[in-house]
Amino acid sequence: MKKAKLIIGSLVVAGIVAAGGTMVKSKAEVNTNDSMEELVKKKKHKKKKKNNNYQQSNYYQNGNWNNGKQQAQNDAARRYEDSNVRYDETVGLPVIRKNDGILLRRTGYTAMYNRDMRIPVWVAWHLTRQHTYGKNSRKQSQFAEDESVQRPRATNFDYMSSGYDRGHMCPAGDNKWDRKALNETFLFTNCCPQLHSLNSGDWNDLEIQCREWAQKYGDIYIVCGPILRGSSHKTIGKNRVVVPEAFFKVLLCMRGTPKAIGFIYEHRSGHRSMSSCAVSVDQVERVTGWDFFASLPDDVERRVEATANFNDWR
Repeated sequence: MKKAKLIIGSLVVAGIVAAGGTMVKSKAEVNTNDSMEELVKKKKHKKKKKNNNYQQSNYYQNGNWNNGKQQAQNDAARRYEDSNVRYDETVGLPVIRKNDGILLRRTGYTAMYNRDMRIPVWVAWHLTRQHTYGKNSRKQSQFAEDESVQRPRATNFDYMSSGYDRGHMCPAGDNKWDRKALNETFLFTNCCPQLHSLNSGDWNDLEIQCREWAQKYGDIYIVCGPILRGSSHKTIGKNRVVVPEAFFKVLLCMRGTPKAIGFIYEHRSGHRSMSSCAVSVDQVERVTGWDFFASLPDDVERRVEATANFNDWR
């Protein structure tokens, strides 16, 4: 009988090891009331708990700077509810049509790139409160050719002595939460030639304001890009990088009562108040030809895109 018990005990130990368990060192450490199924279940629960702790630790270390398991899970899901309607991440993307360009998915944004013009036609991203700050510095990042697109493509030489800045569409300031995300904002597929006075002035002010709104509301969806008028455009450099005539930005907030607003900045020197550049999303759609926030229910989309009340965002 003792011999039989020893054989059974050995088989139990072998089963635990095969299931990923730890070898039992002595008979005293074995709980004889636990079945094999219960032992395996306990082991899986312990492993799951360990993985959850690891994920939460990584969530902080990777620069999301979020405290608490529930907040981390909510931000990772990126799903929000308005009444009985649930929205996912695609709500922030314009309608993607055939031959619009080359779709580029990055860590912190999605871009539609026009190879003929060597600039993005739109760049979209989801700006959360946790993404408005971070420990990574832009001083360690450098503008670079995007080798994922074919030549000819924009280079540093195109911008040299051109009179134009390398203007970010998705800002570096929105991506300090992650080193890779920050570096990818410096790819030329995320840049347009932009006058320095606009780039460091009104356009920069709007970028800062967007971060403040993301902090206030918890998150917003943003799409921005160039406005091209007519069939002929000024270009810079050997690769003939197109200089836009204006720039747009549209914002959507799904927290509470959904609301949206658009902005159009003419590409010229001089200061303009942010409120004077505010327009409806419908107006930006008419100018650009893009269909924004189309995955919203029709009644919600019509309501938020029809008007622009800058005071609603204060």
